[in-house]
Amino acid sequence: MDTYVFFIIIFASIMHITWNGMVKKYPDKVIAVSAIVYGHVPLAIIAILFLPAPSVESIPYIIASAIIHQGYQWYLLNSYQLGDLTKVYPIARGFGPLVATVISLLFLGLIISDLAILSILLICFGIMLVGIFDKNNFKNIKVLKYSLLTGFFIGSYSIVDGYGARVSLSAITYMSWSFTLGAIMFFVLLKIKKYNNTFKDVIKNGRKIFFIGGSLSYLIYIIVVWGFTKAPIPMVAALRESSIFFSIFIGYFFLKEKITPIKITSIVLILVGVVSLKLV
Repeated sequence: MDTYVFFIIIFASIMHITWNGMVKKYPDKVIAVSAIVYGHVPLAIIAILFLPAPSVESIPYIIASAIIHQGYQWYLLNSYQLGDLTKVYPIARGFGPLVATVISLLFLGLIISDLAILSILLICFGIMLVGIFDKNNFKNIKVLKYSLLTGFFIGSYSIVDGYGARVSLSAITYMSWSFTLGAIMFFVLLKIKKYNNTFKDVIKNGRKIFFIGGSLSYLIYIIVVWGFTKAPIPMVAALRESSIFFSIFIGYFFLKEKITPIKITSIVLILVGVVSLKLV
């Protein structure tokens, strides 16, 4: 992987946990997740107005991306309602690159080195370790189920967005259309699920997440999708999720959280995987 791509994705991974933390901290998860989804739209509209339109070939990918993101957003919402961030986040984020890797290798004909595959596995297992081996998770099967489903949709949209951005020739316009369509779909989905007035509630009570979290989420994922066009999707997807590595350090140094043997093992596995990816 090229050095500049590597470090840009690392930067995006550090920033990624910020908006997830905002969602988990906010007491009403429907408002919080809705604020992120709707918060993509302002920057997306600006991009749509001032940048060239995506290619015709990318339109099916845009539609598929918007639909798959509905599954991700819905199960993310439910996961955060059921479980703590430290349990939900690692399982979902670690499982996503595994899904992307399996799909790419078995069904899309991707050929990458054994070292790259090993690196991805080390990162994914290191990420999931923190959540899976939490004893409380075994007492709440729904947390595991919803977290894994969230991860499945993460892996799925990573594949679709990677290929869609490549045929579109612009990650920015491609994702701007996908985010805008996805926000409309999510509004309808919440209506069907009997969550009414979500946009009004976001503007009234979730403006901070809407403007800050939504904009951050938009920019971060644009960077990631750009990375998908520059390197194999499973490698970028795994590197993107290394944010859990930084979250452990933030928890230890700033939140006075304990460093357990599981967390130490997680740090080592992720670090070895990340360094190995750079060497591929």
